[in-house]
Amino acid sequence: MPSWYVHNMNAEKQSPSGTEPYRSLQILDELSKNDSLTQRDLSNGLGIALGLVNSYIKNLIKKGYITVKAIPSKRYAYYLTPKGFAEKTRLTYDLLHDYTRVYREARKSFKQLFHDLQTAGKKKVVFAGADETAEIAYLTLQETRLVLLDVIDDDAAGNDFFGRPIKKLEAVRDMQYDIILVASYLKRNELYKQLIHLGVDKDVIRIALS
Repeated sequence: MPSWYVHNMNAEKQSPSGTEPYRSLQILDELSKNDSLTQRDLSNGLGIALGLVNSYIKNLIKKGYITVKAIPSKRYAYYLTPKGFAEKTRLTYDLLHDYTRVYREARKSFKQLFHDLQTAGKKKVVFAGADETAEIAYLTLQETRLVLLDVIDDDAAGNDFFGRPIKKLEAVRDMQYDIILVASYLKRNELYKQLIHLGVDKDVIRIALS
């Protein structure tokens, strides 16, 4: 991995989507909107492995947040209890507070990174990754003299990123850049490896929020 990092954050705090509270909130929220969902319904709708859904369901039942009832075809459906509705409200508040903190810290980190790049005489930047982290980086970039040359992300290729088309990672081979910022937290390791595989010099890669 490159030696330079924007910021060193606790993974659980930086990535609410990867934490147990967030997954629990997802399940509670889905059940609050539809009171006859099965574990398979939740797995398919949320993109969570069925075994993991089962583990969360057991934990939520144990805590008294949901209850289970048998339905036809030998299946089970899950319903929120009053205690479960209260917990959903609490988790929502906590998550919003967490996102506010992460946004504030990310903005501070990007400001320092972009200041250092400008001081080093860099100008043209490519974003690898186009998720929420990249959006914060883009907003911060507007306060500098740096130029966003392109955005590359295989998963989002063909979509727009603030009015510019997102390209495939392989397009980096034809780009003239000074720095590539891996502007994703959740996919940072994957994107870094792909860039190296494509022949990108590791010395020009910076990783956001490692």
